[in-house]
Amino acid sequence: MAVNLIELVFPQDVNAVYSDRLGGFSQPPYASYNLGAHVGDNAAFVARNRLDFGRYLPREPCWLNQVHGTDVVDAALAPTNADADGAVTRGRHIPCVIMVADCLPILLADRNGRCVGAAHGGWRGLASGIVAKTVQAMQTPAQEMIAWLGPAIGPRTFQVGAEVREAFVNQLPATEQAFKVDGERYLADIKQLAVLQLNQLGVTQITVHSGCTYSDEERFFSYRRDGQTGRMAAAIWLA
Repeated sequence: MAVNLIELVFPQDVNAVYSDRLGGFSQPPYASYNLGAHVGDNAAFVARNRLDFGRYLPREPCWLNQVHGTDVVDAALAPTNADADGAVTRGRHIPCVIMVADCLPILLADRNGRCVGAAHGGWRGLASGIVAKTVQAMQTPAQEMIAWLGPAIGPRTFQVGAEVREAFVNQLPATEQAFKVDGERYLADIKQLAVLQLNQLGVTQITVHSGCTYSDEERFFSYRRDGQTGRMAAAIWLA
């Protein structure tokens, strides 16, 4: 199963999918459903995987060059490989797509099915405000939004330094609960960090996928576990 439907989360006029690493054409260390064209994989294999992924989408998505920043683009207007970590659209049949391999894929929609967005939730982007920037770009009251947080590195395996904790806690003291002491470092819950940020913005209807990319080697790519590896994707669009 390479592509998984995200069901019973978003309104009827919103569709969403995410991929795992199973069932594609790439060879080790990218085996096998790698969608990242920037990781050193054979370009022909990536193209075949993206062609297969495209069967589940209404049209070719705008693939982003994700840089762990806070820029958000309009998926209908942005060029392919635009430097950005978020995409939004009010247009029909236009997928917003994010690639991940430990970072958190965040998909958003308003309850009336008028706008959707996707954000790349690495810790740097989260700490810098990618969630708020994506919510703001959707130009919809946060109280009317629904969020889905996908598979990401889990709280038992995501070890970070004190500077990472400080980057969050200095901005939002409530995020202190997302860190646990682990010797001289901390274990961080990246999904909880995103939930707390969304809650602060007013987004409360949130579905959190339980998958840990680091722990589930069979199903998910993990950059922190493997270093050289592939990328998964999450996509959302208005039907």
